[in-house]
Amino acid sequence: MAVLSTNGDIEERVYIREDVTGFKSLFFEFCSMARLLRSFSVLVMRQRRLPPVTCTGSRARRVHSEAGLGSLTRYDESVVSTDWQEKLTPEQYYVTREKGTELPFSGIYLNHTEEGTYHCVCCNTPLFSSETKYNSGTGWPSFWEAHGTVGNDESNTNVLRRPDNSLGCAGTEVICKECDAHLGHVFDDGPEPSGQRFCINSIALTFKPS
Repeated sequence: MAVLSTNGDIEERVYIREDVTGFKSLFFEFCSMARLLRSFSVLVMRQRRLPPVTCTGSRARRVHSEAGLGSLTRYDESVVSTDWQEKLTPEQYYVTREKGTELPFSGIYLNHTEEGTYHCVCCNTPLFSSETKYNSGTGWPSFWEAHGTVGNDESNTNVLRRPDNSLGCAGTEVICKECDAHLGHVFDDGPEPSGQRFCINSIALTFKPS
């Protein structure tokens, strides 16, 4: 990017080299914040009883995913036998069944450091280990690997990846393999050895100590 500065009759051009990796991370964070704002607007509309306004990676990995599904912003609850509204709190239902997002830095497991396993709040399936949890500074619990991952093989884990283009930018949703609960999203800006950042809502999890 070129910046032009003028000093009398002298024009000096200063060229700034953009950090592509940093830009990509900022772009993903922008998408996350846009999703958060949409979630907040839905909550406000619900309080007022108004209808809501509808508004990838360099490593070779064997992942368990469902491709070609496009934007997945809602589940068809008519085909689900479990009465999730009866089983879950309103907040848990909103995040896990309607793909909401909790406020950043508000989750109970953000700074949680106890050893154990994080399970799906809906069906109690083990999803992530405390051994792979780290502080990403994003405001949500982060893990660099799903529970059951062997090397780069995620086929034995209890999570699925789905493409999510609901905000107009390419993203990857993370759901529970057992009950389809929305958990969060995964990004390719995590630490070694995986390079992955599973950004997960605390409210979608329950914890069992070792």
